[in-house]
Amino acid sequence: MLARWVLIIGVAVSTTGGCDRNSSRVQPQGNRAVDAAFTDMTAEAGLSQSVIQPTNEGDFFMPDSMGPGAALFDFDSDGDLDIYWVIGRRVGSNHEPSNNTHPSANRLFRQDSGSKFVDVTRAAGVGHRGYGVGVATGDIDNDGDVDLYVSNYGPDVLYRNDGDGTFSDITPQSGITDDEWSTSAVFFDADADGLLDLYVTRYLSYEPSVRGRDSAGRGEYPAPSVFPGVVDRFYVNRGDAIFEDATDRAGIRLAGKGLGVVATDLNDDGLPDLYIANDGDPNFAWVQQGDGTFVDQALEMGLSVNEFGKAEAGMGVACGDVDGDGDDDLFVTHLVQETNTLYRRHSPGRFEDATMTLGLAGASIDRTGFGTAFVDFDLDGDLDVLIANGRVLRGTRRSGATLSRHWAPYAENNALFINDGAGGFSAQDSAAGAFASDFDVSRGLAIGDIDADGDPDVLVTNANGNLKLYRNRAGDGGSWLIVEAFTPVQRRLAIGAIVEVRSNTRNQRRTVTTAGSYLSSSDPRCYFGLGSDDRVDEIRVRWPGSTTWELFPGTAIGRVVRVEKGTGQ
Repeated sequence: MLARWVLIIGVAVSTTGGCDRNSSRVQPQGNRAVDAAFTDMTAEAGLSQSVIQPTNEGDFFMPDSMGPGAALFDFDSDGDLDIYWVIGRRVGSNHEPSNNTHPSANRLFRQDSGSKFVDVTRAAGVGHRGYGVGVATGDIDNDGDVDLYVSNYGPDVLYRNDGDGTFSDITPQSGITDDEWSTSAVFFDADADGLLDLYVTRYLSYEPSVRGRDSAGRGEYPAPSVFPGVVDRFYVNRGDAIFEDATDRAGIRLAGKGLGVVATDLNDDGLPDLYIANDGDPNFAWVQQGDGTFVDQALEMGLSVNEFGKAEAGMGVACGDVDGDGDDDLFVTHLVQETNTLYRRHSPGRFEDATMTLGLAGASIDRTGFGTAFVDFDLDGDLDVLIANGRVLRGTRRSGATLSRHWAPYAENNALFINDGAGGFSAQDSAAGAFASDFDVSRGLAIGDIDADGDPDVLVTNANGNLKLYRNRAGDGGSWLIVEAFTPVQRRLAIGAIVEVRSNTRNQRRTVTTAGSYLSSSDPRCYFGLGSDDRVDEIRVRWPGSTTWELFPGTAIGRVVRVEKGTGQ
């Protein structure tokens, strides 16, 4: 196995896995259109046989249309990213999750050399056969390896990573008791005690006997509006992988139809807050009050509804600084005939719907968005938008859709919006290559550098039973830096930390997180494209629970650097 070098600001240390990361690449990218940015590497990676054939497609069982998700994470600590794929399938003729049929089991793929993946589900012990929906990743016991939370239609599952390539199902003793329809989840340190807490969004109280019909009287997935929403769940980590349900005590009592969630500091007070995308209901912005409680301030922050005062069908969420002004903006994907919505922050705790003015409206109105991410795919120094699209309401069969008779009317192509450098966007599907030319019923989307070349690649899950892995070619030859913000006491990356990189011509900001998108979990390392810049002058980190910054010296580009808490200024 090749050596991977990680620079710990001044000292290079070797870990295993991946390939040599120290070669600087300084050819400028600049703001430009890119031809065939993404190529389909699914077959090359050994994942093309990983296809689930859904049964009972025509009975319009609502959970079939809503998932699944996936995670990109390094479960074996060898330096490269592995894949956990949530299946979410039924086998047989009833509406109950299968507990004994292999095709419904979730799958874990370990990355070996050459970006090849091997199915290690059975050996690792994570082949859960409930009705899987989403997945969250995080080190819940600070032992240095990443654990898994699997959300389900039915009882959720918590897997502890045992550090030897295997996991243990610790759900019974963990205090996790959620048995509703859970969707996206996020690990974050709510109380700054060094332990990752957990927030789980829940969708609605579904009754399978309720059937939907379209305008022509044909069977259709039922509308969410006919079912009541439910209250999400907030669990506090008490140590030793034991969680306490603190939902009611924390003041989280509003029922919604949660699908997407992200933890971010909405008002710059140093405390992580929560933003939840609700399907057809006003969104939530749970803001910490400093005493362990949260208050929904979405309405006064401008995050509850769109600029026309309308609640939309919120699906996925992205968080990042799209206009380079030093604070994070929010993006929410929506149903067909609704635009996706960009909430631009103009002051702490104050946002505005800037969808129309920034060019994100027109190209999204005829598609249904789910997974999404802000990502500098072309390494030019600003954040672009990736969106995984797929209908939940039958539409006209698109040219290029080669799916089954059931799924073809729901197929759409994914979308890429390129940032113009000032926070404005233009649709560039033709530049996205396979990512936006494939027609699937896409749902989950996760981001991470699969092939160790410095630019972020994309994993997409599809409701029609397959997953796709796309290699990013747009960043080839560009300048980049990947930052690992590490806390030695917790022996893990500092989830919730804010990292700023100052280079020749620009300042950039990223948050250490695995959450966002839809039902999925991404690489928590911070990716920075540097455009034509050939050096990094300074790295700053605001650690979780703090309002001050720790300064670290600059570094050469084209490498992974680790900054450790307490070793800077």
